[in-house]
Amino acid sequence: MKSTKLFSWFRKVAFIEGISYILLLGVAMPLKYLADMPKAVSVVGGLHGALFVGMMVLAWESYSQYRKSFAWFVKVFVSSLVPFGTFVLDREWKKEEAELKAAGH
Repeated sequence: MKSTKLFSWFRKVAFIEGISYILLLGVAMPLKYLADMPKAVSVVGGLHGALFVGMMVLAWESYSQYRKSFAWFVKVFVSSLVPFGTFVLDREWKKEEAELKAAGH
């Protein structure tokens, strides 16, 4: 019996990655260009990069373990490029997680 723990971690990391992206674009970038504080982009950008890598690793593992389609994986990747993309897809992922739990995974 497979656990939904992996998918739950994927959702959590994807959500935090989305927050870090918004902080990068909405706070760190303006600080860099408007307040001459480039360190903000270094810090938030590094954190965002690590979260992005973690999200993609968890997405790949979810894709493999739960036999998702490759289109699902591509959708995850694209959602990470679009501001608020991971938040929009989280509703869909929440339903998928509930279906996995119902199926006994």
